[in-house]
Amino acid sequence: MPQSITIIGGGPAGLIAAQRLAEAGRRVTVYDRMPTVGRKFLMAGRGGLNLTHSEPLDQFVTRYGTARAWMEPLVRAFTPDDLQAWSHDLGIPTFVGSSGRVFPQSLKASPLLRAWLRRLDSLNVTFNTRHEWTGLTDDGRPVLHGPEGEAPVEADATILALGGASWPRLGGTGAWAPVLAARGVAITPLAPANGGFDIAWSSHLRDRFAGTPLKRIALSFAGRMVRGEAVITASGIEGGAVYALGPELREAIGREGSATLVLDLRPDMSLAEASERLGHTGSSDSAPNRLRRALSLPGWAYPLLREGFPPDALATPEALAAAIKAVPLRLTGIRPLDRAISTAGGIRAEALTPALELRALPGLYACGEMLDWEAPTGGYLLQGCFATGVAVARSLIG
Repeated sequence: MPQSITIIGGGPAGLIAAQRLAEAGRRVTVYDRMPTVGRKFLMAGRGGLNLTHSEPLDQFVTRYGTARAWMEPLVRAFTPDDLQAWSHDLGIPTFVGSSGRVFPQSLKASPLLRAWLRRLDSLNVTFNTRHEWTGLTDDGRPVLHGPEGEAPVEADATILALGGASWPRLGGTGAWAPVLAARGVAITPLAPANGGFDIAWSSHLRDRFAGTPLKRIALSFAGRMVRGEAVITASGIEGGAVYALGPELREAIGREGSATLVLDLRPDMSLAEASERLGHTGSSDSAPNRLRRALSLPGWAYPLLREGFPPDALATPEALAAAIKAVPLRLTGIRPLDRAISTAGGIRAEALTPALELRALPGLYACGEMLDWEAPTGGYLLQGCFATGVAVARSLIG
């Protein structure tokens, strides 16, 4: 078994692999192109670090979509309960929020990262920051460029944990993809995941309501409905409910050039009930007042309806009720990858052995967001990164 292991990339997948390997007595060196490690981890926790989710594991594993077949065994081998226990072991207790999402008690990422780095230091893990992976030697060894120049990695095994290509200023650029593809590694093209979509809003809606949260809504596409929240943006729409339908929407836009997302403004109310309530309002009431009085919908509701319907289609209580239950939102594009929360695509499952070793490049392993899987926000992303990092460490420990 390899005794000296280099890990390139200091995100969650690389750091958990480093911890597990060091705990097993391996000599571990972590390289990262940024001045400090865990940059994207800290950014993810800026509004509250969502570590994982508390839903039953059988439901949890369905969140990995088309990658479920090969992600499920990894997640079952390092479960959400295991991730919470790991955090507790670092002295950072967790709690389950009202939505089922799991957070560190302080909500912040920084105390957890500091405790984690202290643990890694106590395990004698070596860190070399400001070192960028630039390619491979003829015999497949990674080459790093640092303050003292460029040199190949000298180690028994190397783990690539270079991340995807979202938010490149935090470390991950996706530059590894063409390099590995040129060496025979099968790569699914990188694409934005958990990102926004373009809608050609009217100037009135864009100027007045950009930044408005849409709460307690439901979105439907291709026979699938998701409840949650979204946000109107100047360029379109984003948010958790949108992200959950992202793979299907992305595929449809790529195939047809657009996709129509259906918005239900009151998913907790039937069409008949909405129609009845609206019918009890005064005949002289304006449509915005009817929506406010009968359905407790805020001021943005009617302008949003007008994006999808002409005024005469909203003139009666029955028509207004039907409209609020099915607002058509025509998505015309996908926001850029560098603005997405995460990355879809990457190293395909068939390019890896069960140990997450690259078949085309023996001695080189990969984990985290480099691999071809995606998941919605809500704790599934970090869980997947941790699970793949633990898996690659386990394979090298033997």
